[in-house]
Amino acid sequence: MVVKTFQQARHQLTLFKPKKKWYRRWVKRSAIALILRQTEAGLEALMIKRADREGDPWSGHMAFPGGRGDPADNNNLQTARRETWEEIGLDTDQYTTYLGRLSDVATFSLINPLHMVITPYVFMVEQVPELNLNHEVAEVVWIPLSFIANKDNRQSMQWQFRNRVRNLPCYFFQQRRIWGLSLMMLDELVGVFR
Repeated sequence: MVVKTFQQARHQLTLFKPKKKWYRRWVKRSAIALILRQTEAGLEALMIKRADREGDPWSGHMAFPGGRGDPADNNNLQTARRETWEEIGLDTDQYTTYLGRLSDVATFSLINPLHMVITPYVFMVEQVPELNLNHEVAEVVWIPLSFIANKDNRQSMQWQFRNRVRNLPCYFFQQRRIWGLSLMMLDELVGVFR
């Protein structure tokens, strides 16, 4: 059973101790905003579907608003806020309440084993304003956390990179596949909220 209210979510996040990568200061940094809203059925997380762009290996994928740090950002939380504004037009200072953060997630590449560290920050929004999606975002989708918490909804997929094929977990929500780093973050959030 997943928590169903903001109050429960806030309480669980205050008890949670996120894991921080010891090497995070020496690699590229990114941050994402994991935005929650409360419905009668429980909490939902905002995800974006990336716009289809030629040459972008992640185009069309499900993700969270966010991106790389900018030299003007004072910290990673500010990166998550700025990127959310740029990508979906949501002013997190005005419309959301910051709840806490999750553990750092490391990305890897074949060239550089310590490619980037992503920090997920969790926000709640009580009333969603009109969103203004930029060219990077095709749509916004609200995913019920109860759907992710139900392991019967979990499927597997084959992912091929160069000559390697791997079986990875995924979810299909309304014909949209959620997998990879985004799924890792959702899994941790659901674990915190149990």
